[in-house]
Amino acid sequence: MPRQLRIEYSGAIYHVMNRGDRRERIFEDDFDRQRFVTTLGEACGKTDWQVHAYCLMNNHFHLVVETPTANLVAGMSWFMSTYTARFNRRHKQFGHLFSGRYKSLIVDGSGTGYLRTVCDYVHLNPVRAKRLRAAEPLRDFAWSSWPEYLKPPEERPRWLRVDRLLGELHIPKDSAAGREELENYLEVRRAQEDGGELKKIRRGWCLGGETFRQELLAQAHQRTGDSRVAKLKIESEEQNEFNLK
Repeated sequence: MPRQLRIEYSGAIYHVMNRGDRRERIFEDDFDRQRFVTTLGEACGKTDWQVHAYCLMNNHFHLVVETPTANLVAGMSWFMSTYTARFNRRHKQFGHLFSGRYKSLIVDGSGTGYLRTVCDYVHLNPVRAKRLRAAEPLRDFAWSSWPEYLKPPEERPRWLRVDRLLGELHIPKDSAAGREELENYLEVRRAQEDGGELKKIRRGWCLGGETFRQELLAQAHQRTGDSRVAKLKIESEEQNEFNLK
């Protein structure tokens, strides 16, 4: 079985990660970062993706994206190749920008807390990477979706979906009070990092309970006609830890 087998699911949520080729920078300045976000918005327009979280670091990115139709592979192909072409044209470079295949983790979005866990992981990246001092609020890191979460709805990108995370936190309304509660939650959460949960996000192929995992395996079996395919996929993916913050 080829190692890079991909089985896509309609209505799935994925945590997508990729780094620069040879761990080199994929953003030289804020113009590049803004272009990446703009290109992400264009990708959402082409694919109907809904983004739940994103974070841009110097040499890698994290993205939590929901795909109403099974088009993650096609969408990521367009997104990464388009950003690469724009980056290379601006900086008079050529060749690969990213280190080949991205890693994607399927996330249980049924309201059981796994989406909240992965969004927290993404939004807390600047803390783990020591891009913020202890006294600086998370909203001061401009290049993640977190500052956008704290804005009124009319000021956010249309493709950024906040209601799922609010729902998992039992915040009833996207209001000023609700956003204040949301911000207070994550500022407390930043001091409570759970190493076990981080390992599950960095290593493995899905984030969810055993029922969720078995449902995905059953779907994979139906599509491939061979239960060994799903098992081998898990074995290969769980050896592939992305050593990112």
